[in-house]
Amino acid sequence: MRTTLTIDDDLAGILKRKAREMGKPFKELVNTALRKGLSESMTNEPHRVVARPHDFGATQTGLDWDRLNQLVDELQVEDYLIKEARDDFSGR
Repeated sequence: MRTTLTIDDDLAGILKRKAREMGKPFKELVNTALRKGLSESMTNEPHRVVARPHDFGATQTGLDWDRLNQLVDELQVEDYLIKEARDDFSGR
């Protein structure tokens, strides 16, 4: 089928360069790219994300990173008690 297709200048440049590098006609490369793009978008497979753990170095001795929320709670209670004691001392 013959049709008119408007391709963005940057994409046309990439396609022309790839066609030249691969020694294939521009038309063939465009058709191949469209087929590949359509077949990939038709699959229902979710995108895969790879998460790699990172070692941030040595941790402080005695600090359990799994209980970090408990540490935050304890610090907030301590801060609250200090403010209450200050307010009681100043007569508020």
